[in-house]
Amino acid sequence: MSEPYEEIFAGEVTLRLPPGQRHELICSRLHTAMKATVANITSTRLLEPRTTVEMAHDTRLCPDLALVTVANNKLWLAAEIVSSEDHHADTVIKKELYETNNVPRLWMIDPRYGNVEVYHATPYGLALRSILAGREVLSEELLPEFALTMAELFAPE
Repeated sequence: MSEPYEEIFAGEVTLRLPPGQRHELICSRLHTAMKATVANITSTRLLEPRTTVEMAHDTRLCPDLALVTVANNKLWLAAEIVSSEDHHADTVIKKELYETNNVPRLWMIDPRYGNVEVYHATPYGLALRSILAGREVLSEELLPEFALTMAELFAPE
């Protein structure tokens, strides 16, 4: 089990609870699949789970998965695994901060329902592109080799 950690939402320090065992299992599966995908992509770097990412001078987030560009260390894909004990921070506050800071891709992963909401940035904010569940495949056009079925991601231990 990991430790509690802090995030700063527009200047407000928030203590986040340590993720549970199911959360960590899903995070590990996601990172394993992503690590294999980005290994040969020199323009993208995969950060360790919950690495602090500075979005603005008063905003520091710790996404469960973060891909940044090597050239400028800018976050371009974030994934948040929603915790049932603390879902408001992920599904409302952090989603709004990702939108405000123009993060191109966001995945909201919800173990409660076994689904992933995929968002893409548009000139008008984040737009929901799909909700994946069951045997559907999570993929990303900017990462052609990445593919992870919902059944694999949410499989029991």
